[in-house]
Amino acid sequence: MSTTLRTLKLTSPITAFLWLLAFSACTVFLPSRPAINVTVEDNGQRHQITVPVGTTVQTVIDRLNLPLGVLDRTEPPTFTVLNRDSRITIIRVKEVFETEEVVVPFEQQVVRNESLSEGETRLVQPGENGLQQITYRRLLENGKEVARTIFKVETIREPRPEIVMVGVQSPLTPLDLPGSLVYLAGGNAWLIRENSANRYPIVTTGDLDGRVFTLSPDGKWLLYTRQSNTSNEINTLWVVNLTIEHPQPINLKVSNVVHYAEWVPGASLTIAYSTVEPRNAPPGWQANNDFYRLSFSPEGRILKNEKLIDANAGGIYGWWGTTFAWAPDGNALAYARPDSVGLVNLKEQTFEPRFSLQPLETGGNWAWVPSIAWSADGRFLYTSTNSESDPQVFSLSALSLTYDLMMDVVKNTGMFANPTPIPDNQHFPQWVAYLQALFPTQSESSRYRLALIDRDGSDQRILFPPEGSIGLEPQRPVWSPPSSPQWIGIIYQGNLWLVEVPSGQARQITGDGLIRRIDWK
Repeated sequence: MSTTLRTLKLTSPITAFLWLLAFSACTVFLPSRPAINVTVEDNGQRHQITVPVGTTVQTVIDRLNLPLGVLDRTEPPTFTVLNRDSRITIIRVKEVFETEEVVVPFEQQVVRNESLSEGETRLVQPGENGLQQITYRRLLENGKEVARTIFKVETIREPRPEIVMVGVQSPLTPLDLPGSLVYLAGGNAWLIRENSANRYPIVTTGDLDGRVFTLSPDGKWLLYTRQSNTSNEINTLWVVNLTIEHPQPINLKVSNVVHYAEWVPGASLTIAYSTVEPRNAPPGWQANNDFYRLSFSPEGRILKNEKLIDANAGGIYGWWGTTFAWAPDGNALAYARPDSVGLVNLKEQTFEPRFSLQPLETGGNWAWVPSIAWSADGRFLYTSTNSESDPQVFSLSALSLTYDLMMDVVKNTGMFANPTPIPDNQHFPQWVAYLQALFPTQSESSRYRLALIDRDGSDQRILFPPEGSIGLEPQRPVWSPPSSPQWIGIIYQGNLWLVEVPSGQARQITGDGLIRRIDWK
């Protein structure tokens, strides 16, 4: 500073004036911004504040120390810039959950029964109301309700329908039957035991979808699927004990089972299953082609649920899905998918094709997967195959596991032959029941007839229905447990029929026209 003063003293007055003028030109003078008045309304309380023009709503809220909750909002929004006197309203939003219990009335179901006299009624099951707990989500703005929606619905107790049997005309003669025969009708599961007139409701929820409906090897448990009303869930997997009165179904906590679930032979209360992922586009799912094994206790506790095969592409048309079949002794597992049939190596998690198929171009939102079934001795695997030269021509074929050889047993059967060997290993001949298309070259839309062969393809005969009658819808025939005589169960025009083997004599067992699935052990 002393140097500068000495310099000023040595310069002229004019030079000093010019120097000061230049220095003052470098200094910026900012004018002050005008102020505005802001009123803030917060749930009945009013706050006043003065802020500069250009202040945002959020800044005003912060200066007044009025923090906003996650759901709270303001009018105008917090990002608004204020340029004049303004009013801000804070809307305090609160989310409240309330629950209430609602009684679900039971339904009445009327079942026609040919074993009762016409007009006679019998109460099979008394009705019982169900109970639901509904949780509502209420949205409050400054203490006033502006929205009320259902957040969650839990079923505390399923309604139990009242089931009344009503006698109809033309009663059918009762027939003594071996083992346990179950059938699915009207979304409910029924059991026939000892005599065809003895019918008991087993599951009466009315929502069985029939995708899985199979008895355990000892006939004591039923594995089945129920339709689901939950989003992103097609169905759920359940079991029920047939040996106790008024059994309580057990939810296995497994969902989205479309193609495969069955009991594991030789393992107590153990099942295997494969899953899909729901999709909005047809067919409604994308197959995972995975494989699980699940064990549970008689009380319904899940003991183990292990994944044995990870989700995979599943080959050509693998989006449709893979099906599986255990050998009778439980020591081998076969698979079938649109492009091949073979065995599964569970240790290596690999599929080992034994026979390649010509994938069928269906032209629709579905893929053809042949059914597979083991002979009782586990030496042969029966399936359907198509011709490489003409994929629309199908044969019933047998894969010899001993010689690793595939051979055609019956030609021109149609795509839904569904071969089913007799389950009795000691029975001779070793019959195989299957379906024969009435129009083999149009087997996708054709009806079928029940046929029978010895396991090598000899002694072929058509059993049911008689020539000239309406044919059967595609299905898998069901053999009776070892007995004399041998029976094959079949669904014809919505009713259960039993066909005696080898005579071919048929007996109608039910007359309500509602049956969709059957099994017999």
